[in-house]
Amino acid sequence: MKITSWNINGIKARLDNLVSWLSESQPDIACLQEIKSVDENFPRLEIEALGYHVETHGQKGFNGVALLSKQKPDEINRGLPLLSPSDEADEQARFIEGVFSVDGGVLRVVSLYLPNGNPVDTQKFPYKLDWMNRLEKWAAGRLALEEPLVLAGDYNVIPQPFDCHDPSVWEGDALFRDETRSAFRRLENLGFTDTIRNTTDADKVYTFWDYQAGAWPKNNGIRIDHLLLSPEAADRLTSADIEKHVRGWEKPSDHVPVVANLGFQPA
Repeated sequence: MKITSWNINGIKARLDNLVSWLSESQPDIACLQEIKSVDENFPRLEIEALGYHVETHGQKGFNGVALLSKQKPDEINRGLPLLSPSDEADEQARFIEGVFSVDGGVLRVVSLYLPNGNPVDTQKFPYKLDWMNRLEKWAAGRLALEEPLVLAGDYNVIPQPFDCHDPSVWEGDALFRDETRSAFRRLENLGFTDTIRNTTDADKVYTFWDYQAGAWPKNNGIRIDHLLLSPEAADRLTSADIEKHVRGWEKPSDHVPVVANLGFQPA
């Protein structure tokens, strides 16, 4: 199964690119982030015409995640659960989980869009860290099921200095702050495998290039889109890729698709 993650940066602006990419890449499950659309306005007919089942968790003008799959999911869960009943409700649409029947059991796939966290001197940074803490607690519970699990998305985390073209540019930024990177390591240390780093330790491996200052032609990028695999999913990992060429298309997203190929077959 080919599982992908792509921050599309607005479904309305990028629908033609999405249709072209789905036709070319043929992912079995595509996890989208930042669809910037309410559920009822998502262009499902164009995507269903390609043979995909569509599940969304949308929000007007901001955020929003989706799962597009050739196989209909058995179960869909929307929204990252709160840690306790006393927690304030989280209205931001950043998390959707699908459960799919595969040979030998089930496969859980999450499309997530982690908060950016900037500016760090506002409430946006504590919200980011709180969201990461909630994700860690949720993931620990899912890992206890000992089922294949894929956490796919735009994490807004630069894990290591060699995951960006110039670390000095990102000093103090929420994506590269020590607190952010520590939270990401805690999540990984639960037992997850970083798909791309499991297959290469090369530098200049990026998933995002800003629209400004010629970042794309200069390859001044960062790696912030990640596919994290539970041990049961990592055991089936056959290859990984970053479909970088999509960034060169007309009217591109500033992110590109990240790919994990897993040795599962639909049940």
